[in-house]
Order: sequence, then C-alpha cells, then structure tokens
Amino acid sequence: MRHLRNLMDANLASDSLVTIGVFDGVHLGHQQLIQRLVDSARASRRQAIVLTFYPHPDKVLDKVKTRYYLTTPEKRAELLLELGVDLVITHPFDDETRHLPAADFIDLLVDYLRVKEIWVGADFALGFQREGDVRYLRAQGEKRGFSVRSLELITSQASQQFIRSTTVRDHVRDGNMTAAAALLGRAYALEGMVVAGERRGRTIGVPTANLEVWPEQLIPENGVYATWARLGGEAFPAATNIGLRPTFAGAAVTIEAHLLDFDRDIYGQRLELAFEKRLRPEQKFSGLDELLQQIQADIAAVRSSLQPDKPT
Repeated sequence: MRHLRNLMDANLASDSLVTIGVFDGVHLGHQQLIQRLVDSARASRRQAIVLTFYPHPDKVLDKVKTRYYLTTPEKRAELLLELGVDLVITHPFDDETRHLPAADFIDLLVDYLRVKEIWVGADFALGFQREGDVRYLRAQGEKRGFSVRSLELITSQASQQFIRSTTVRDHVRDGNMTAAAALLGRAYALEGMVVAGERRGRTIGVPTANLEVWPEQLIPENGVYATWARLGGEAFPAATNIGLRPTFAGAAVTIEAHLLDFDRDIYGQRLELAFEKRLRPEQKFSGLDELLQQIQADIAAVRSSLQPDKPT
C-alpha cells in the first residue's frame, strides 16, 4: 500500500480499478464506495486505486477563503489506505490540472494507471468545466477499453439525507460533534504539536496541552468539549477548550486540552484530539474562583460522558 503525490509517478504492473474524488473527511459514503471498489478489485485480481487532489478545487477556484478541510492530506491518505486500497494518489490540483480537458485526463488514467474500471458517484464530472460526466466517461470507455461504475450517493440512516462533506463541515462549525461523527463513522479529530502556552492552567492546578494544528483544517465552534486525547498508542479523556479565553482577555483562538489524571511533560509531541461531545459554549467568568468551579464541573462532565467508554 502506497501514497504518491503525482499521478505520473505511478508505474503499475497490473490493471486497476480507480475511483476519483476529493474524499475530504473520508465519511461513510466514501467508505462504502471504496469498500465495494476494494472487494471488486480483489475478486478480479486488479489493483484498487484512489485518485484524489490537493488543494481542494473549491480553494483553487476561490470559493473558500477560510479554514475548510476535514482532514489533512496525510490523514486522508492514511484513512483511505486503512480501507484496503493498494494505492492512494494525491494529485496536485493546480492551474494546469484545472484546465486539463477531460480527454487528456482520461489519457493519463489509461497510460499511467492501466485503468479497467472507473468508480464514481452519479453526480461526478472531471476535466475543464466538468465536461467529463458519467455519460462522457462511458463513451470514452467504449473506445479506450474501460468500463464505468456509477453509484448513487449514500444516505444517512438518521436523517435520510445524502452524506456529503459539506454537511459534515456544517456540523463541525456548529459544534455538533455527535452529528458529525454519525456521518464520518468516527469522532472528528484534530492533530498537531503540543506547544508552550502562557502556562496559566498549571498555575491554577489545571495544566493544559496547547495544540498547534494545521491552519487549513476546520476547527469546531468555540466551547468546551469532551474529547479523547491520543498520545502514541495511549488514549486519555480530556476536557478541551476552544476559544479566546475571554476571562483572561485572550486575543487569538487557542485549543487547550486538560488530560484527566495525567502528569507528563509532552511539549513537542504530537497529540490527536477526538471530539465526542460539546459540553457548553465558551463564556466569561467574573473571577478565578468562578472559573475554577466551572472547570471542575467540566471535568466531571467529561468523566460522565466518556467513561467507561472506549475511544472511537
């Protein structure tokens, strides 16, 4: 299983089944499509390949100016490979790719990936101005020796609505982590380096790990969350605050996690926070005593929310 950063770096020794898309978040809809692709590839003794892109086309086309991604490109590839695919290609979506005609893109798939089947959603299109829709792909396949499998979008059992990355983003922005997890099939997570903060938490007996995350990834709505903090192979329940720390007149949004029953120096280490539940909005307190009282209530709420459950 491999991860390449350019379609032209692929040098396949056998034929392949390919699915193409952004796959941001690798939600349950993506997972179902890819699992079917992998099963079919195994049955036909072909390779299962996911071709995705970075940056997101919405960013390149200036549709989005703010944080947007549900996963880093590296995490997305990791999640896709865990589904059993043989190769993930994160191809650059630059100006050249943006203007590439659909016929030229198909040439790349045939020449570099030895594609025999293309698996896509019913609303899929590739190439400049989205000219390469499913009908176009099928016509090209008859000439070039590949077939096209078009799958309907997957619906959520809870809402009976299509599962889309856009919907997941809306839930994350609102702090509705339960709804986001229902579409992702796992808790939404942020990963980054633990960096030095103002050390105010340690002086009041509630030390926190300050997380520096990828500046492009979407951060949940400000507030306090019950999270699982993953450090290496270990997981610890944590009360995580996202926000400006209005009690201390903070000027920038921070992500601070208090790991329960934990006393280690983890500066400079990578930490992942899996967001299970939003406990309350961020608020300003009249003083330190009121803040400490609320922190203890938050810690109790985290214990009640997460234990004895196992992290997902």
